[in-house]
Amino acid sequence: MITETAETTEATRTAEAVETVQTEDGQYPAATVEGPTPEHADLIAELRAIRHFLRLTARGLTDEQARQRTTVSELTIGGLIKHVTSMERAWSAFIVRGPSAMPDFSSFTEADLQARVDEFRLLPEETLLGVLTAYEAVARGTDELLLGLPDLGVSQPLPAAPWFAPGVSWSARRTVLHIVAETAQHAGHADIIRESLDGQKSMG
Repeated sequence: MITETAETTEATRTAEAVETVQTEDGQYPAATVEGPTPEHADLIAELRAIRHFLRLTARGLTDEQARQRTTVSELTIGGLIKHVTSMERAWSAFIVRGPSAMPDFSSFTEADLQARVDEFRLLPEETLLGVLTAYEAVARGTDELLLGLPDLGVSQPLPAAPWFAPGVSWSARRTVLHIVAETAQHAGHADIIRESLDGQKSMG
């Protein structure tokens, strides 16, 4: 028989709190969204759908489980959600402010590099509930930005970085597609990590 301890009680409370944040998990996001144009609506609907699958991989997990590596990769579910939150926040800001919203990659210090590593980790002082709450806030902000953006073709120059060709600009449309693609990639990573953890899958 499993004896309940203070630790297991706290873990249960954390898991329950996490589920209350994941408001879309009980139901697949609506297939249609009201937007200023059908394209706006389609982009937001796709964003919401892929966010749903990423959040679903964390459903019912404790902080300890969210930090746990289950494959040869260093990636964890908590770290992936934390990274995707940061990624979406940065690219949403890029739509409005351009390259000034992004880090100056040409002058990265050791501290900056460590911060990038930590972006993929749920640190000891952080919680799964905390990163999910932050993700929810960033998602709302992105949706509101897109709903208020009349022209998805407005472009900004990409920041100078080794992985971007010089002189290239991205439209708001292209930037949103990048957010969708990166979120989908990491949702797949998280799904494999969760299945390796306890056999649960977001689909199938």
